[in-house]
Amino acid sequence: MRPVIERVPAEDAFAAYGLPGRPGSDEFWAAAQTPASVPADDGGWVTLFLWRGTGANIGFESWSDSTPLSRWGDTDCWYAEVRMPARLRVTYQFLADDAAYADPFNPVGAGGDRSIAATPDAPAQPHWPLIGADDVLPVPRTRLRWASARLGGRRTVRVHPVGGGGPVVLLLDGDDWLYLHPAMTAFDAAVASGEMPPVTLVFLPAKDRRAEFGCRPELWEAVRDELLPLVAESGVPADLGRLVVAGQSLGGLSAMYAALEFPDLVSRVACQSASFWWTPDALDRPDPFGGPEGGAIAARLRERPDLSGLRVAFDVGEHETRMLPHCELAETLAGQAGATVRISRSPSEHDRAGWRHALLRDVAWALAQ
Repeated sequence: MRPVIERVPAEDAFAAYGLPGRPGSDEFWAAAQTPASVPADDGGWVTLFLWRGTGANIGFESWSDSTPLSRWGDTDCWYAEVRMPARLRVTYQFLADDAAYADPFNPVGAGGDRSIAATPDAPAQPHWPLIGADDVLPVPRTRLRWASARLGGRRTVRVHPVGGGGPVVLLLDGDDWLYLHPAMTAFDAAVASGEMPPVTLVFLPAKDRRAEFGCRPELWEAVRDELLPLVAESGVPADLGRLVVAGQSLGGLSAMYAALEFPDLVSRVACQSASFWWTPDALDRPDPFGGPEGGAIAARLRERPDLSGLRVAFDVGEHETRMLPHCELAETLAGQAGATVRISRSPSEHDRAGWRHALLRDVAWALAQ
């Protein structure tokens, strides 16, 4: 767990964060807007989080264990001053009364019960709008009812032509990019600014991530034989001959697997924090990361397939210390096999909030010729 700074109550105790008045006073709550950061002596940051009411913990996504808040005297002010490293963007929520809540003092949300914190030195994420916890994200008008014979079950796939439509961008974990992070709006803005060509977004939801995103052919046979024909018949402009697959974590693993095993289908990939530690037995081990570096993907890449037709962008969070060796080996082997490779590191841990900029940038790069 990251350390929380203990503090002795005093008037104007949080003035360094730009908050006037005694914590818990009307003046204080009227000005409250957090998280707020000040420099730490180790080159990182001390970040203040506030909560009003009864006790709560902060639940961080991947970066840290749950962090308890301290009460300010006998007031309704609860707070934590959390040490954060340089360059970090992280999703978090308040956990109170057996429920999860977005931060009421933070205008940057991710769905109805999550917020996003960024240290002052974290780079901006152009085109991603500020979305509050109460905002309803726009969703594409076109929806396809996909009853897959290969995968089983039914799912709703949303399709959105950006700038009139173009190459298909298949977004794995599509519901996260619909309901937590406004990818539709961000892609609209990026295309309107000229930073990428018009595209057609296909938001593919997962029903069972562990089963579907492992290195197995069923998902990609179903995409090729069932889903893409549905897109072609939908009436939405879509260039099926130029397909970009974008995935994160297990989705990034699956995207790279598709490029290796279905090269006629997938020749452009954008993957963030791909789970290259994966082997068929990895999730049954006490430590999934403890297997061979690069996992099943590295083993396949060592067979030196001809990847001269592949463009693949790799991104991983710079704070994902256990992921980095697996990702670095896969990156190296892909380049040695002839792929055109782009490698970057995002200021995050294993967190979709940190993948947002890389998603836009790397899709644009994958389409550049």
